[in-house]
Amino acid sequence: MFKNVLVICAGNICRSPTGEHLLQQNLASTDIRVSSAGLTAMVGHPLERSALDTLQRHGQQPHDHTARQLTPQLLQASDLVLVMERRQLQDVIRLSPVSRGKTFLLGKWQSEREIPDPYRRGTAAFEHAYALIEEAATAWSRRLQPQR
Repeated sequence: MFKNVLVICAGNICRSPTGEHLLQQNLASTDIRVSSAGLTAMVGHPLERSALDTLQRHGQQPHDHTARQLTPQLLQASDLVLVMERRQLQDVIRLSPVSRGKTFLLGKWQSEREIPDPYRRGTAAFEHAYALIEEAATAWSRRLQPQR
């Protein structure tokens, strides 16, 4: 059973906090804890303004977010690690080889789809990333919820 899910991207200010928020929303009725971190985190920074605006356009009210750096300890404490890109999978495994069996693409259930980084690429890029993250988060949530 998965109790701690960690969502990872590069800076931890756009994609991973969006994924964290959407997974938390979908898994609110469970005791699964969702958090996020970045491989090259902009430590201490809030959710990027365009990411926040995109979430709000979709009726979401994300919690306060502060970017944090991915560490081996965070990986060790996680039961499931979800990344946005294939190269991030390799980066996680280099940082923590024992995380290999629990690290997957967020877009795994969408034919192993990668989610491109929208940072500094405008509203359309953020909308596209949001749509991909929302679809992937919904698919993971269905698989993570206990069978009733």
